[in-house]
Amino acid sequence: MKNPRPQPGQSATAPRTLSRVVPDPTALKALTHPVRLRMLGMLRVDGPATATQLAARLGLNSGATSYHLRQLAQYGFIEEAPHASRRDRWWRASHELTSVPASEVEGEALDLDLAFNQAILSLQVGQMQQALEEYAELPAEWRKASTASDIIIPMTVEQAEALTRRLTDIILEAMRVAPPLGELAPPDMVPFSIMLHAFPYPGRLPHREGDDGS
Repeated sequence: MKNPRPQPGQSATAPRTLSRVVPDPTALKALTHPVRLRMLGMLRVDGPATATQLAARLGLNSGATSYHLRQLAQYGFIEEAPHASRRDRWWRASHELTSVPASEVEGEALDLDLAFNQAILSLQVGQMQQALEEYAELPAEWRKASTASDIIIPMTVEQAEALTRRLTDIILEAMRVAPPLGELAPPDMVPFSIMLHAFPYPGRLPHREGDDGS
């Protein structure tokens, strides 16, 4: 007896373990470079590629691209990918996710946290702008699936942390039952980007402990 077809909203894929990396400060510093972030994202979304292919997509020369790839490989973000071609060196992402816990200390660790988040934000803003430019050309059903929401809720810090964690868990649950990025997916599936930003409304909290805000 054949398995029944999944209903809308259901997945035919069993949940899988998501591979992730939690970089140490030295590795994180290497990842704050915007070109390396874009390269890592391309390898995750589109699968293995060569330095020449990435250079063409990024508008860089192959020498600069190869340097950034070596940096990513040195800190374990990417690795060589098996390929039939012995002439070209192919690279693939080593993990599906990069997890960077918020810094709980001041000084250099906080500065590095800020630098990484600034690089991520710049990349995301560029992707959002490109998505907006393509929005009018999307099929109606994909426009319906897209959103740009801004919701502000009075909360305690405990409530805010719990909500952020819950939203993240929902997103990761969907990722676990989806085909891995960079691999062949059903024709009705495309990579769907979800960017989660959660923060106290600017200007409503002291900038440092002990600062009365005056």
